[in-house]
Amino acid sequence: MSSSPSSSSYSYTSPKFTCTSPVNIAVIKYWGKENEEEHIPLNSSLSATLNQDDLKTTTTVQASTEFTCDELILNGKKEDVQGSKRIQRVFRYIREAATAKWYTERPNKDQEIYVHIDSTNNFPTAAGLASSASGYCCLVYALGQLFEVKTDLSIIARLGSGSACRSLYGGFVAWEKGTDHETSKAVQVLDEFDEFSKQTNIVICVVSDRQKHTPSTSGMQQSVLTSEKLKVRAREIVPQRMIEMEKALKNKDFNTFARLTMDDSDNMHDCCADTNPPIYYMNDTSKQIVQLVNDFNAFDDGNGTQNLKAAYTFDAGPNAVLFFPSKEITNKFLAILHAFFPPSNQEQFFTKEPFVTEMKQYGELVESFKKATSVQVNPDGLRYLIHTTVGAGPKVVSKE
Repeated sequence: MSSSPSSSSYSYTSPKFTCTSPVNIAVIKYWGKENEEEHIPLNSSLSATLNQDDLKTTTTVQASTEFTCDELILNGKKEDVQGSKRIQRVFRYIREAATAKWYTERPNKDQEIYVHIDSTNNFPTAAGLASSASGYCCLVYALGQLFEVKTDLSIIARLGSGSACRSLYGGFVAWEKGTDHETSKAVQVLDEFDEFSKQTNIVICVVSDRQKHTPSTSGMQQSVLTSEKLKVRAREIVPQRMIEMEKALKNKDFNTFARLTMDDSDNMHDCCADTNPPIYYMNDTSKQIVQLVNDFNAFDDGNGTQNLKAAYTFDAGPNAVLFFPSKEITNKFLAILHAFFPPSNQEQFFTKEPFVTEMKQYGELVESFKKATSVQVNPDGLRYLIHTTVGAGPKVVSKE
C-alpha cells in the first residue's frame, strides 16, 4: 500500500472512503451575507435535516501520490476544480487541519498528495433542493475522514456553501451567525431521536415550473444592497425568532413551530420583493399551496383541535416544503393536494409510497374541505411530491 515515510521515493494510495450526507430545509431562513469571503451570514438560521433514505448526496474520496491533480466528478460530469474558489478554499482548510500521518509525515512537504472525488445526488435538480448544501457537506465530511481532521467540520463546510454547515448534524440544527470564521458554525438543537423529530413529517411539492429564476447567491447580494426590510429582519426579527423557535422545538410545540416557520418564509420573500429590482420566487401554484395550508389550518376536520396542523416554507424558488406533526395529518393533506392538483401520471405523483389506493378513505374529508376553500383545481400544477421525515447527519458507508 505504501512505503515508509523515510523512503526517498514516497508512494501512498489511501483507502477509498464513501460517505453520504443529507439535505436540509431551513425553517428560519438564511438570506444575505455579512462577509462574502468567509460566508458569514447576516443572521442565524435553523433547519430540519431530511431523511437520507429519500434524499442524499453520496461521495467517494481517495488520495494517492499517483494522482497528478485534484479531480471532482459531480453527477458524472468533471468539474473545474482549479477554477472554483470555493472548492480550493475547502481543500486548503482540510489540508491545513489534517492529522493523518500519511499526509503530515510525508518526507517532502512540497510534494502535494492529490485527491479524486466522485459525488452524486439521488434527487433531481427539479426538486429545487439546495444540492450545494448536501454536496459540500458530503465533500467536507468525506475529506475529513480521509485526512483525519479533528476540528469542527461545519466551519469548513460553511466555506463551500453557507447552508452546508447545517447538514453536518441530524434533527434540527442552528447555524449560529457568529462574528468570525471560527464562531460561525452549526450547532444541533434537537437530535433525530427526539420525539418531536420522529413525529415530524415533511412533504416537498415540486411545482410544474420551467421559468428561470434569480439565482439565490445573486439574489442575496442584491437584497443586501437594496432592501431596507432585510436590515430590519437581520437586526431585529430573526434574533428573537431564533430564541422562540429553539424554545418551541424543545417544548415539542408544533403550533408555535408552524407559526414561526410560515412567518419567517413570508418575511424572507417580503424582503425579496423589497429588493431593487424586486425578486419574486413564488408563482401562482406556490400561492395556491399557501392558501390550501391556511385553509386546512382553519378547517374543522372533526377532531376539535384549534392548533395549526401544517406549515409551509419556500426557499429561492416556487417549490413548497410542508411540515406536519404526524403521519395521519400528512396523509389527509396528501389527499387534498392530489384532489386540487390532479396528476396525469398517478404513479409518478407520489414518489415514496403507493398512496393512491389509501386516498379513498379521505374522500369525504376532501369533499368537505372543497367547500371550505376558494382554491380552484389546477390539473398537473404539481409535478410530484416527495414525502420524507427528519433524519440523521452524514455517515461513512464504506472504507475499502
